[in-house]
Amino acid sequence: MINEKALKAYLKKKFRNVSHINIKKLGHGVHGSGFLVEVKKKKGTQSYVVKTLAPEGFGHEYPSDRAGIFLLDLDEFNNLPRHVKALDVLAELKDGSIKSIGGGKEYYLLMEKAEGRHYFNDLVSFADKERLDDIAIKKIKAMASYLAKIHSIKKDSKTLYWRKLRDTVGHGECLMGVFDTYPEGVVSSAEMTDIIKKSVDWIYKLKPKYKRLSRIHGDFHPGNIWFKESVNRSIGQSVNRKNKKASSSIHQFTNSPIHPEFILLDRSRGPWGEPADDVTALAINYIFFSIKNFEAVKGPYLEALKIFFDEYVRLSGDDEIYEALAPFFAFRGAVVANPVFYPEVTARQRKMIFKFIHSALDSMKFNLQKII
Repeated sequence: MINEKALKAYLKKKFRNVSHINIKKLGHGVHGSGFLVEVKKKKGTQSYVVKTLAPEGFGHEYPSDRAGIFLLDLDEFNNLPRHVKALDVLAELKDGSIKSIGGGKEYYLLMEKAEGRHYFNDLVSFADKERLDDIAIKKIKAMASYLAKIHSIKKDSKTLYWRKLRDTVGHGECLMGVFDTYPEGVVSSAEMTDIIKKSVDWIYKLKPKYKRLSRIHGDFHPGNIWFKESVNRSIGQSVNRKNKKASSSIHQFTNSPIHPEFILLDRSRGPWGEPADDVTALAINYIFFSIKNFEAVKGPYLEALKIFFDEYVRLSGDDEIYEALAPFFAFRGAVVANPVFYPEVTARQRKMIFKFIHSALDSMKFNLQKII
């Protein structure tokens, strides 16, 4: 369907001296529909066509997908000889009106400013600890609780679940796209090909599990998780006060009503997907930072990984998550092993990360007791 009233209002503004506008459907195809628009002016009638895209399948599910396709059409229709010309890209707003969004050279996003400290700070600090303190544990549990809560919102759509699986391997920002950014000679083509093939096998193993489709963040990594400074100070003050008291103070603090608060940045790649996408986006960093600091997965990083998974599974009830992690760990592992993103990673450490990727892909179920 098309909003004829709003479209006519837009056309009257775009073209002067319009006496009448007639709109009728030309036809419907697999990808969308076409509408004939006849604009009557004093000098005669001009005819145009308005194209729409169906929102189901073919990577058109989100409004931004359809906008991106039409913006590319506007740029490129006019660059090819003998091709029909494109005039504009139209957006129907929430109030029902239509406006132009075409003709832009570049696009920008305006958003609020985040306050706090990103979670990478905590991951760096773990290297100096023998075990996690209460503040660190509370933060891990807060993140696990948040994910369990948003993942509890489900949606029944095979195409969206399959799209998330497909994009995890083939999207330019995911596994294959990340491999394309590796400097030549860092990792062999044979190894990258092997990981991609194994990941594709996993995609087809997971396709029947489309009922798992859930609300997700889409890029739940430490740089996008900012804990509020005020809460950190409050927790620290509580610990200092309690340390002056009896040895039972730690137990008392564990039951403290103070909970870490955080704000999230850069939700991306669609609001629906496999929960494993969010879980691995965070979990890979406990593995990565442990390898980077100790060349093994151990100590506070292993402790954090176990607490995160235990808490998430306890709250979500999703025991099946361990059977869905592999291709998402492959993608996230390729990210942290990439020298473009983390130039400080040594060849030995990168080899360990790739060993973990293969271990995850070669196992039917992720095993916390056998990570590498």
